Amino acid sequence: MQAVISGQLNVDAAQVTPEAEFVKDLGADSLDIVELIMALEERFGIEIPDEQAEKIVNVGDVMRYIEKQLI
Repeated sequence: MQAVISGQLNVDAAQVTPEAEFVKDLGADSLDIVELIMALEERFGIEIPDEQAEKIVNVGDVMRYIEKQLI
């Protein structure tokens, strides 16, 4: 997951921590976030509904959501 996020946002993998906020800390804009969600959906074979995606603020949020979907 860290590799997908760092590759999609063009940031160093060391910056991708659970506390890192996509906009504030990783410099993502709204288009980056949409593309990231799509990449994560494809990589993990899941769907992240728009209403859930709007609640995702940091890396930990997306990690927890994906883990719940894969259980």
